[in-house]
Amino acid sequence: MAYQNKPNPDDRSDNVEKLQEMVQNTVDNMEEAEKTLDAQSSARDRSGIEAKNARREEAIQFMQQEIKDEMDQQQ
Repeated sequence: MAYQNKPNPDDRSDNVEKLQEMVQNTVDNMEEAEKTLDAQSSARDRSGIEAKNARREEAIQFMQQEIKDEMDQQQ
């Protein structure tokens, strides 16, 4: 008996919800980093946190575009 490797069906029904949750988690992480930023005394630490939050902001923009694209596809 040969095993056939069948791909799972492409279920995108909950992509918008997953992406929205990812955006919220990223926003929460940014807020926590900002709180830490206030407590950081090292310029190097502050610079690292600021850079990471800038990357998070960019990621949020991409996720929001993906949400829009997914919503357009569902309609």
